[in-house]
Amino acid sequence: MLKVGLTGGIGAGKSEVSRLLVECGAVLIDADRIAREVVAPGTPGLAAVVDAFGKDVLAPDGSLDRPRLGSVVFADAEKLAVLNSIVHPLVGARSRELEEAAPEDAVVIHDVPLLTENGLAPLYDLVVVVDASPETQLHRLIHLRGMTEEDARARMAAQATREQRREIADILIDNDVPLEELERRVRDVWADLVRRAREARERPQE
Repeated sequence: MLKVGLTGGIGAGKSEVSRLLVECGAVLIDADRIAREVVAPGTPGLAAVVDAFGKDVLAPDGSLDRPRLGSVVFADAEKLAVLNSIVHPLVGARSRELEEAAPEDAVVIHDVPLLTENGLAPLYDLVVVVDASPETQLHRLIHLRGMTEEDARARMAAQATREQRREIADILIDNDVPLEELERRVRDVWADLVRRAREARERPQE
């Protein structure tokens, strides 16, 4: 099994890259999706979030109001740290369960938005970073996700810098390019990952 950490700044296009890797044959473990599952209604995770931030972060149907919670934590580093201390251990445990269930010869892609921020690079055999300029990120967040410029800039500022992400990259995928070029680049990266996985299996065990 080859364990790959995939990350990138908000708006860099990491979700598109993970989708393309799955099309190639990767097993995807999506930290964002798991983060939603562990705070679903009725979970201990949601109860812990409500204890920390109050019932105002709940929607009328009892689910977590993610935009409201986001507006609270992304402008306050201490509150963001509190939220992370609740959610990250739950996400980590579930991710390990899913990884253990993957086939022995799989290329497992861990899609982890805050991989850089949380110093998680050593957990993986290699790290793939999806890279885009801050201008591209801002444009996508405003025009594709409908964020205000102020909210988009706050989300970007709460994450690691572009330079910090690039420092931990074993493979860098430039996504300041048209989709067709991105697809070609991802296919090349997939071929590289398959080769690395095969070499790891064939390497004599010490």
